[in-house]
Parts: sequence; structure tokens; C-alpha cells
Amino acid sequence: MKIPNTLRIAKTTLLSILSLAGLMFLAPGAIQSASADGGSAKTPTFSNYELAGNPFTTGASVGTTCPNSLRTCMNTEGEPSIRAAPDGSFYGSSENVFCVIGGQCGGTFAYKSTDGGQHFTTLPLPNSASSGRVGFSPAGGDTDIAVAPVRNLNGFFNVYVASLATSPPLANVYVSTSKDGGGSWLLNPTGASIPVDDREWIAADGADKVCVSYHAISATNDIFVTCSLDGGTTFTQTGNAFDPAHVAFLAGFNNIIGNLAIDPRNHAVYQVFSSVASAAELAQCTIFCHVHTVWIAVSTDGGLTFTDTIVYNNPNTNLDYGHQFINVSVDIAGNVYVVYSDNHNIFYSFSKTLGQTWSGPFQINKGQSKTAIFPWSSAGSGGALDVVWYGTNFFDGVNPPDNYPMTAAWKVYFSQNLKATTPGSTWSQVAASGIIHYGGVCESGVTCTGNRDLLDDFGVATSPTTGLAAIIYTSDQFVDSTAEPATRRSSTSPFCTRDTTNDIDCEHTNIAVQTGGPGVIITTTATMLAVAPTTLSGPVLAGRDSFAVTVMPTLSDTTTRSPATIATRILGT
Repeated sequence: MKIPNTLRIAKTTLLSILSLAGLMFLAPGAIQSASADGGSAKTPTFSNYELAGNPFTTGASVGTTCPNSLRTCMNTEGEPSIRAAPDGSFYGSSENVFCVIGGQCGGTFAYKSTDGGQHFTTLPLPNSASSGRVGFSPAGGDTDIAVAPVRNLNGFFNVYVASLATSPPLANVYVSTSKDGGGSWLLNPTGASIPVDDREWIAADGADKVCVSYHAISATNDIFVTCSLDGGTTFTQTGNAFDPAHVAFLAGFNNIIGNLAIDPRNHAVYQVFSSVASAAELAQCTIFCHVHTVWIAVSTDGGLTFTDTIVYNNPNTNLDYGHQFINVSVDIAGNVYVVYSDNHNIFYSFSKTLGQTWSGPFQINKGQSKTAIFPWSSAGSGGALDVVWYGTNFFDGVNPPDNYPMTAAWKVYFSQNLKATTPGSTWSQVAASGIIHYGGVCESGVTCTGNRDLLDDFGVATSPTTGLAAIIYTSDQFVDSTAEPATRRSSTSPFCTRDTTNDIDCEHTNIAVQTGGPGVIITTTATMLAVAPTTLSGPVLAGRDSFAVTVMPTLSDTTTRSPATIATRILGT
């Protein structure tokens, strides 16, 4: 007798749930726990290597896997971003520096890891299809990346890469979509509904929804969020992140945009930025205001409308936040974190109320990182947070990072707190890389007059299957090792040399993958069931390597009921 597929799915779902619960009870030693002070019981460790994306080679390194022993992992990219898919894969993107700092634009590069960040393979270039040949594109600036939290109809998680138009400059936002795991891309050169844009960000929700946020320069520099409901094919929904009660003083050129995040469980949309605190303050400082107030715009209707709330207002009106940039992330329990730098220290605030009320600020950096800029965060289980930044031991209290001396040695720092929603909890801190730059770091974008080799941002993502982190970052150092070879134009023509170290000619994108220490996914019955949709495969899929049904119990389901009750509630039996 042939068993109907629906019954097979139900039985497989029940077995999956009970197996997860059994794992919890049979293997308590596998549970990660925080130390008493909120820091890690074991120090995180990292391994570093360079990615492949050499525009001087035929094919621009597409298909190359790094690290390798062939010394083919060379690139000329910077200002990268990274995200994790629910299956544990990592996706990264990085812009060819020639798109930003002179020379011929080379578009955006993309990378994928299927082994927890131990190796990354260079994917076909997301926006090179717009020009007809690999390695050249009229877009590529300010790249950002997003991964859908739910599989598409073909069993893949959509991957989205956004970048700014570079020819003509800032004309619009390019969004490239891959519906086959990065194997191919579909390009939409008009991701922003309002043209003439700057510093876009991108976030995904469901199987096919993706939203971009951006400064609309032509519309008084408002921050708009434009969404697509069909996987990036068309962008038809636009909302202003500045609500009617605040738009009069938040608009104009007295705000600095931060990133965009969407909670896949309740679909709340979060957009962060810094600005002035009130209309009265704006009247006094006009267009020369300091952006000393951290704001968040929250949408509970999918990005149609937003409500603006102050995260933290520093009474020192001569201080600025957004160095560089303000960052928001959301953990599995729905707690929201905002991380920000005042050009000296990095702080965070957290909300347990969907961004309506806030606790903080609490300082993160310490010890050898006397200066901390360019923060990014990745949240895991409830209260668990990873934060990275560029840091140096130099700080004189007088000069901004742009004017730091050559003795200032910068590294990638990684900090972790498994009790981040506990005020005063302690952060672990390690240098996740060697020295990546010496001297000044300009934070003024295209108006920089100092050294801008580190560009404007980088990122960290956390594997939902292991809880371990992968960091993608920029370095301008000549290393010339097997893991980090110096980029060459050809076998006989060097591009990065010992004489050009600490310069754009040696700029490249690296990975720091966590190899030891705790992760931020704390394994419990609740998180096993709630961290991601249950994926079913096998005979019920008629040979397709994709899922047939998604089960997403709520946290209340998993924390207040027994496994048997959970299974009964989900299956409706």
C-alpha cells in the first residue's frame, strides 16, 4: 500500500521533533554555556586567509576555492559583507576597489562557503551580466549582501547582492539575485524607487521578499526602504524611515544611515541611523549639526510605515555616532541590538520590546583596543551577541583616526557576550587577525583626503548550525604567504609588493574563521526547534534535494510544552 505523501511528511516531522528532543536529553554535554560574568568560558580562536578575485586573470578567479596551496587566492577587493544561510552556508561579497578609487570599475565579487567558513569559493560575479563580460560592470560600490531565511520553490535560499551604480555615479541601486545558491544571477539595475542614491543596505524576509534602504539624495537625503515581493525582479513598495512626527528635522543632510535588518520570525523591519535629537537643536546648528543621537526606525507592517525611536541621546552635542556605521541585529528571541562608535569606543544598547524601549549604552571594547571603529554585529540565541570592529592600541585624546600616526597598528577585533541582555555583563575580546593597516583611517567616504584603504565597513556572520563566526575584512598589508599571497597582474608582473604595502595596491579581502571557543547558538530544546525551519528531505520529495514542509513553532510552544505536546500541536493530531 502506498502511503500518502502528507502522512509521510507528518510522520517524518514528528520523528524529527522527537529526535531533536532526544538529542537534548541524551547529550547535555553538547550544550554551550556562558561563564558567570557573561564572558566566554574559552577564548575564541581564528584562522585567516585571503579570498580569490583577481581581475587581472582570465575569468577573474571564478571557481577558485580558498585557501589552497597553489597561491591563486589573490584579490583586489575591499569593503566586504557577509551573511549566513539557515543551512550553515556563508555568502560574502566585496567590491573591486577600482570601482571606488580610480581606474576601471570591476564590479562586485561574491563568495560561498559550505563548510562553516573553512573554505570559500569565488562565485560568478553578481553584476557583471550588465556589461557583457566578466570583471567589468557599471556598478559595484558599497556592496551589501542578504540571504533569504526560507527556501524558494527550487529548494534554495535566495541570495541578494546590492551595490551602487558607478556609471553614472549613484544613479540607482543594483540588486542581483541568485535563486540557485550563487550559480547564476539575475540583475535589476533599479532597486531603488527614488533615483540618485547613496549607501544602500539590503535585508531579506521569507522566500522571496527583499528590501533595500538608502539615502535618497534627490529627496532631501531621506532614508527610504524599498521592497520587492518577487525575489528582486521588481521593487514596488517604498516607505520613508522618517515618520511624520520627525521627518522635518531628521531629513536633510544631518543624518548618517546605518544598516537594515528584518526579524524573520515576526517580520519587523529595523533601520538604524544617527542624527540630532530634536527640531529645536536643528534650528541652532542648521546643516552643521553633530549626529550625537542614535535612532531606530521600526516597521511592523512590512516596511510600509515606520515609527522612529531614540536608542540613545548623548547630551554631548559635539560628539558624533556613525563611525562607521551604526549597526542593528536581532537574536532568535527577538531581542534587538544596536552597536555604535563615537570614534573612540564602541557601545551597544538592547531592546526586549521590539525597539520601543532601550537599555544602554554599555561599552564593549577594552584593553589593547583603545580606539574602536567600524562595528558590526551578529546575534544568535536569546542574549548571545558577537561584535567585530577595527581597533588599535593608539589613542591620544586629540586626533581623530584620520590623523593617527604610522605607529597606530590596526587589527580586526572580535568580542562575544552570551548574556548581552544583562546590563553590565562582561565581553570577551580577542584580536581575530594580524595587523591589517598602519596609520590614519579616513571615515569621510569619497571626500577623504587621508588614507581610505580600509574603506567604510566590513562584517561578521554566525553559522546557525554551529554558532561559530566568520569575519570578512579588508587588509592593505603585503604578506605574501601561501594563505595570503600578494596579488599579481601576471606570473611576472607584481601588483602588491613590499614597497607598496599599506597602500591601495595591496588592498584585498580576507576571511577570519572561528576555529575554537564558544558559539552564540546555545543549544537547548527551544533553540533546536525555533532557530530555523525544520527541513525534510528523502523519499517524500521524489528525489528533489529540497524541503517539502516547514515547521516553525513559536518560542512559547517550545519552552512551555513537552516534545510530545509540541508535535501534537504542530501536526494538528
